[in-house]
Amino acid sequence: MDQAKAVDGEMTADDRIEQARLLYERAVFGGDPDAVTAAERELDAVEADLALARGRVVHARFLSDRREDPRELELFERAAELYRRLGDVRGEAEALFWIGCFHQVVRDDHAAAVPALEESHQKAGKAGDPLTASYALRHLAFADQQAGRLDSARERMAESTRLRREIGFLPGVAANLLGLAHITAGQGHRDEARKLLDEAASIAAAAEAHGILRLVRQAQAEP
Repeated sequence: MDQAKAVDGEMTADDRIEQARLLYERAVFGGDPDAVTAAERELDAVEADLALARGRVVHARFLSDRREDPRELELFERAAELYRRLGDVRGEAEALFWIGCFHQVVRDDHAAAVPALEESHQKAGKAGDPLTASYALRHLAFADQQAGRLDSARERMAESTRLRREIGFLPGVAANLLGLAHITAGQGHRDEARKLLDEAASIAAAAEAHGILRLVRQAQAEP
């Protein structure tokens, strides 16, 4: 498949930039003032996608070197603002997840993370985006776990896992089973936790999710 083509009927960045060029010509040469606003919307969509993608890359670098980059939050907030302006609920839900993830993972600030994660989950459900919903639920479960609300943490992680199974996101299922194992062990259910780790290891190996498998093996080796 030609990667420059749109996927599932969606416009690529190249498509949107070309459309903005054509709208510019319609405005300048055709005398259509409404074409300017339409062109700006096309470019806002490109900018939003780019900000979100760049923010994710900055976050990946943080996970590697553990040094906060102030651009990360700025990029995710800019993406959320643009998606909101465009009425793109799905995009806004994803950007809100990353805002919450930044506060939780980078700054260890669960209180700041939870409102963004809850709004992300709500909007992802509205937009029919189970993957983003699963991420928001996973990180809401972490917030519950940190606060000692283990029953709620387990419920949310289990629902996240169900969504991931439904869409076939196997590396994410393995990661969630590891999280469930930690929560379950914290509730005193050691045998059940070991079964969850065994399933996580099996799924991670089958999915070639070697990073997750390494974490599962470490958890299995703990007394």
